[in-house]
Amino acid sequence: MSLFLFAIITLWIFMTGVFLVALLKKDNSIVDVAYGGAFVLVSGLIAFFYGESHLRQILILSMITIWGLRLSLHIYFRKKTEKGEDFRYRKWRESWGNSFVWRSYLQIFMLQGAVIYLMLLPLLIVIDQPGGSFHILDFVGISVWFIGFLFETIGDWQLLRFKKNPKNKGRILRSGLWKWTRHPNYFGEALLWWGVFFVSLNSPNGTFAIISPILIGFLLLRISGVPLLESKYIESPEFKSYKAKTSRFFPWFPKRGEAR
Repeated sequence: MSLFLFAIITLWIFMTGVFLVALLKKDNSIVDVAYGGAFVLVSGLIAFFYGESHLRQILILSMITIWGLRLSLHIYFRKKTEKGEDFRYRKWRESWGNSFVWRSYLQIFMLQGAVIYLMLLPLLIVIDQPGGSFHILDFVGISVWFIGFLFETIGDWQLLRFKKNPKNKGRILRSGLWKWTRHPNYFGEALLWWGVFFVSLNSPNGTFAIISPILIGFLLLRISGVPLLESKYIESPEFKSYKAKTSRFFPWFPKRGEAR
C-alpha cells in the first residue's frame, strides 16, 4: 500500500471515530481538540511504517508533531474553561435541523480530514522521497517555522491569560502581539506551514507541497479563521475601534491613536 493511500485510510478511520464520540457527547467542537492530534497520529504512523530515518524526515516530523501537540493541548485546556459546544458548531447544529448528523459527518469531520491530508503533503512528499543532504532551504524552513510557532504560541497564551481575568469579559485584547495584528495566532500558524514547505522543497517533488501553506492561508483568511471569529464581535464598539487601528493579519504598526 502506498503511503498516500495509507494516510487517507488512517485519517478516515480517525475522523470517523471522533465523529462517533462527538455524537455521543453532543458536541461537535471536540473536532478542534482532535485536529492537532490527527496530524501527530498520522505523521507518526507514516514515519514509522514508511520512513528511512533520514534527517529531513525526522525534522519535518518533529516540526509537525510539536505544533500538533501544542495546539491540541491548548484547545483542550481552553475548552475545559468554556461551557458547551463552540458557538460556530452550535450555530450549524441549529440551522441544519434534521440533516444535522450526515452534514456534520461530511461537512465537519470528513472535510477536516481532507484538509489535514492536504496539509500533510510536505511530510508525505519528504517521507516518500527525502532528497539529498541538508540544504540552506532546510535552515530557512526551520527559522520561518520557529518564528511562526512563537507567534502562535505567545498569541494564544496572551489571549488565554487575558480571558481568565473576569474584568476582561466582553473586552478585546489590545496589547502584546495583539497590538500589532488582530490575529497573531492565525498569522503564526500560516507562517509556520510556510516553514514546513521550505523544508519539503529539498525533495524532488517538493514544489507540490505548496498546496499546504496556500490552503491554510486561504482557510484562515477567508473561511474558518478570521471571518468567523470577527463576525462574533461585529457589533462591539471596542472591536470597531480596534479594527480601525490594528492590522488584520500581518503584524504592522498601529495607526495613529494606537491601541493601549
